[in-house]
Amino acid sequence: MFTPARLPCVTGNFEPPPNLPALSKLRYVCARSLRVSLSKYPINNENVKRIVTFERHYFQHSLRMSLRTRAGFCRQEINRTVWDVPERYRDLLQIGTGAYGTVCSAIDRKTGVRVAIKKLHRPFQSRLFAKRAYRELRLLKHMKHENVIGLLDVFTSEILLDRFQDFYLVMPFMGTDLGKLMKMERLSEDRVQYLVYQILRGLKYIHSSGIIHRDLKPGNLAVNQDCELKILDFGLARQADSEMTGYVVTRWYRAPEVILNWMHYSQTVDIWSVGCIMAEMLLGKPLFKGNDHLDQLREIMKITGTPSPDFIMKLQSQDAKNYIRGLPKVPKKDLNTIFFKASSEAVSALERMLVLDPEKRVSAAEALELPLFTEFREPEEETEALPYDHSMDNTEMPLDQWKRHTFTEILSFQPPVTEIRDSKETSL
Repeated sequence: MFTPARLPCVTGNFEPPPNLPALSKLRYVCARSLRVSLSKYPINNENVKRIVTFERHYFQHSLRMSLRTRAGFCRQEINRTVWDVPERYRDLLQIGTGAYGTVCSAIDRKTGVRVAIKKLHRPFQSRLFAKRAYRELRLLKHMKHENVIGLLDVFTSEILLDRFQDFYLVMPFMGTDLGKLMKMERLSEDRVQYLVYQILRGLKYIHSSGIIHRDLKPGNLAVNQDCELKILDFGLARQADSEMTGYVVTRWYRAPEVILNWMHYSQTVDIWSVGCIMAEMLLGKPLFKGNDHLDQLREIMKITGTPSPDFIMKLQSQDAKNYIRGLPKVPKKDLNTIFFKASSEAVSALERMLVLDPEKRVSAAEALELPLFTEFREPEEETEALPYDHSMDNTEMPLDQWKRHTFTEILSFQPPVTEIRDSKETSL
């Protein structure tokens, strides 16, 4: 088979004319090379096929080599990870890393505002990772609410689908998260009220689109210096009518129906998490701190009391039913004895959120109407989302198709029209 290595030494002037676009220059060099090479072979069909094959390989190789660092992008290594980002983003500094991605802060030279850039870890290493990455991208593109993180930009340094391996999500930079904030200081009740109000307002928006977050915890709630909050991380989010697995929410904030493997749980699973987070802000420590999922359930029932027979009958798992029936009977504890420093309105709100039966638990929209939030309420700002198209979420397809769909979503992204302002705000 004819390969570039077997091509005789080529001579001649291959300098392209000035002012040609980059791709045209590559084509010109290929063509000049072929004309010189072709003159050294007899003109017959076999040699023409060989030359055409070489042209394709030579041009593709030259093009790829020229795109190792795409025009307008710069490459840098941060903590042994290579980042290829547009030149508009400067002064990258790693601020967080997790199982699925690394986050750097950067200055956007176009707006002068600090942003957070997330690079996903090998998003196309498997179909599962590819599907997760695609879902996270689509959810972030869909969310447009001041208490929910959204996309400012999304990019890849590749322009060819067959070289597409990484992409980057650009989001507002918020500075810290609620978990870090609680470690730094004890929060006053008025700040707790305002933060929980923002969480619920963001959840009302998310839930109205038919989405359950599924992983609410202090580390997924970004906060800036003005106490403004955004809900982060939609990696585990799913539509409300899908069957669910039991191990999705970080244990201390996990609703009892998740632990009990309630396969069709509802959006109120997020409300339980909000109740746990609010309780932690008021107490300065987690309310339910189990060592494993069964211990977590025991910790919950020390406060909520043993479930009623009606609740047990709703469980789909026979093992879960048997386990609950075998537990000693425990009465419900009065939350006023635990949150004795909190206002009656705060305790009442917790009573509505930390309900064992999810069907009796308050929704986000209902929680916003509780007396605790009267001071902060702006009903006109408690908006709802357009329905989210989740037709792809339960689809199974080959890895290359997930990659193609993700590439298309990146190319179709339209940046939000935002006011450029001098901001010290800081989303993680």
